[in-house]
Amino acid sequence: MTDRPRSHGRKSIRLSAQPRDLMTARPELANSWTARVLTLYPDMFPGVLGQSLTGRALDEGLWSLDPVDIRQFATDRHRTVDDTPAGGGAGMVLKPDIVAAALDAADSGLPRADWPVIYLSPRGRRFDQQTAHRLAGAKGVTLLCGRFEGVDQRVLDARDVEEVSLGDFVLTGGEIAAQALIDATVRLIPRVLGNQASTEEESFSDGLLEHPHYTRPTEWEGRAIPEILLSGHHAKIAEWRHAQSENLTKERRPDLWRAYLERQGKDPVRDHELSDAQIIAAKGEQKDD
Repeated sequence: MTDRPRSHGRKSIRLSAQPRDLMTARPELANSWTARVLTLYPDMFPGVLGQSLTGRALDEGLWSLDPVDIRQFATDRHRTVDDTPAGGGAGMVLKPDIVAAALDAADSGLPRADWPVIYLSPRGRRFDQQTAHRLAGAKGVTLLCGRFEGVDQRVLDARDVEEVSLGDFVLTGGEIAAQALIDATVRLIPRVLGNQASTEEESFSDGLLEHPHYTRPTEWEGRAIPEILLSGHHAKIAEWRHAQSENLTKERRPDLWRAYLERQGKDPVRDHELSDAQIIAAKGEQKDD
C-alpha cells in the first residue's frame, strides 16, 4: 500500500484505536470546514484551490483539504479498481467493494446533514448557490470523484450517497467538478473572502443574476460608466442595480425569474403577459415617431 497524499492546511492530529497502517489517516484542521475528496488522482489536489483566496484560506487554516486515493483500497497486486459493466457495454465501472472501503475509511461518523457525502455525477441534482450555502453550513463534505463509466449503483444506495451535477455536460472525471464545488462552498465560509458583503450582493444570493460592474477609467473606447453610478446617491444606485439584476435575470434566465416572482408572491404568467404588452406598446410608439 502506498503512502496517502498529505492533507493540506494546519492540522490537529486525532488518535485512533485502529492501527495506522490499516486505515486512512485523516488529520484535520482544528474546528474548520473540511473537504475530503475520494479520487484516483489525488495529485490533482489542491490544484486551483491552492491559489488566490481559497489557497490563502487553506494556508491560514480556515478550511482543510484531505485527498483520499481510492486505489489504495484495492486488494489485488494489480490494484484493480474497476471491472466491465454488467449486461455489456463500453467502458469500465468502479467496483462497489473498493468504493465502499474508501467511503467507510473516510466516514466522518456524523449525520449526513452535518457531513454530506456526494458523488459528482452528470445525472445528479444540479448544483446551485443554495446547495453551496447548505454545504458551507455543514462540518464538512466527502466528495466521490467518478471515472470511466461511473460507480456501481449498489454502493451509492448502500452508503446513502447524494448525487450532484454541475450541469448538462460530461467530464472525463469528477475532479474538476469537485474543485468547482469546493471553491463555490469555501468562499462562503466566514473570513475566506474578507468582505462578507461580497457574497451577499453577487449572483444568485437573492435569486437574481448580479448587476453589471464598472470601474475607472470613467470613459473607455467611447463607452461611459452609467451616470447614476457616479452620482454618489447610494439609494438610487441600489435601486438601479436591483433593476439591472431583474432585467438581466428576466432576459437570460427565465427559470430563475419565474422562481423569483413566485417567492415575491407574484404571478409569472401575468408578468409575461404584461411584458408582451409593453413590447407591443413600445413598438407602436416607435412607429408613431
